[in-house]
Amino acid sequence: MFIVASQGQSTMSHTTYKQFLIFLHEELRLSPDSIAIAQRSMEETQGPLPMLLWQYGLINLNELDKIYDWLENSSI
Repeated sequence: MFIVASQGQSTMSHTTYKQFLIFLHEELRLSPDSIAIAQRSMEETQGPLPMLLWQYGLINLNELDKIYDWLENSSI
């Protein structure tokens, strides 16, 4: 699962995070700009990226489920 540590950094390895961003772009068809908006907010609020994407209306609940399934099955 995606966990946010202090100062907005995730416990996800750099490689896994990169794969996660590729998943968001290729599988969920999120634009780089949409992802960047949520990432900037993540730095400010220290909230988890999947929830921020959903809160901003960039993904729906079905896509949020897909994200958490991907995170659960990825090697973190």
